[in-house]
Amino acid sequence: MDLDTTQLFALAAALGWASGLRLYAVVFFTGLAGHLGWVPLPEGLQLLQQPVLLIASGLMLAIEFFADKVPGLDSLWDMVHTVIRIPAGALLAAGVFGGDQGSWTLIAALMGGTLAATSHVAKATTRAAVNTSPEPFSNIGMSLLGDAAVPGMLWLAWEHPLWFFGALSLALCLMLALIVTLAKFLRQWFRRWRGAGPAPG
Repeated sequence: MDLDTTQLFALAAALGWASGLRLYAVVFFTGLAGHLGWVPLPEGLQLLQQPVLLIASGLMLAIEFFADKVPGLDSLWDMVHTVIRIPAGALLAAGVFGGDQGSWTLIAALMGGTLAATSHVAKATTRAAVNTSPEPFSNIGMSLLGDAAVPGMLWLAWEHPLWFFGALSLALCLMLALIVTLAKFLRQWFRRWRGAGPAPG
C-alpha cells in the first residue's frame, strides 16, 4: 500500500512527537508493526523491523518503562535522554521520506526534531513538578498516561491522519501551556526551598 503525502506527514509528525515521550516504545512498536505486516513501513524505516533491532529496542523499552515509574530516577532518565530523543525524533521523521526526496526529508527532520523537543521538555517539566510531591501515585499515573498516548497517537496517524493532526494540535497547545505554567511553579518552588535553608541547630 502506498501512503499519500498527508499520511506520510502524519506518520513523520507522530514519530517525532512520540519520540520526545517514549523513544524506545516508538522504535519498538513501529518496527513490530512492520515486522508483523500490520502496516507497510516506508523504505527509510524498514530497518526498525529487523529482529536484532526489535530485541534491542524491546529491552530498552522494558528498562524505560520501569525507570519512568520511579520518582527522581525518571527525571534523571529524562535528563540523560535530552541528547538522544530530539535527534532521534528528527531521524525517524526523516526516515519516513527516505533519502530520495531531499527537501521533504529535510522538512520532516526539522518538524520531527521540533516536535520531539516540545514533547520532551513538556514531559521533563511535568515530571519534575510532580516529583515535588512526596506521594508516588501521581508520578506513576503520569507515566502510564505517556505509555498509552504513544501507541494511541501512532495508530491515529496511520489510520486517521486528519484526526491525528487535530489531536496533535490540542496536545501541543496543552504541552506549551504546561511548560510555561510549570516552569514558573518550579522556579518559585526552588526559591522557597533555597530560602528555607538548613534548619538551625
